Amino acid sequence: MKCVMIIDKDLPIGIIANTSAALGISLASQIDGLIGKKLEDMDGRVHEGVTNIPIPILALSKEELKNKYDEILEKKDEDIKIIGFSDVAQKSLSYDDYENKLILTGKEQINYLGLCIYGLKKKVNKLTSNFKMLR
Repeated sequence: MKCVMIIDKDLPIGIIANTSAALGISLASQIDGLIGKKLEDMDGRVHEGVTNIPIPILALSKEELKNKYDEILEKKDEDIKIIGFSDVAQKSLSYDDYENKLILTGKEQINYLGLCIYGLKKKVNKLTSNFKMLR
């Protein structure tokens, strides 16, 4: 399996960090076994489990993110999971606020700050192989 995050390359660094964290938490809550077990160092200190797969962070423009999200959703490929973190979510004060705003927002009004794509390595690569790393 493979995971990539794709973030709006023009966002400020703080929003990039927040978007990546939100997407990572969302994915980890849905995929069993994504987080490794707790480990101990040689001094007996416990280190909580972290992701056991690499997660490259790629970059696209705001418009390209929206197009990629729509493209993946329209394919309805059961081997691909896509999670979008949008401006609607980022500007909401609570999850209830997000829910209330989202139900009144059409897809053409939603701008994605980032996407998380998870699935079969070959399919994820096909969807993302020509994207550049976020720098």
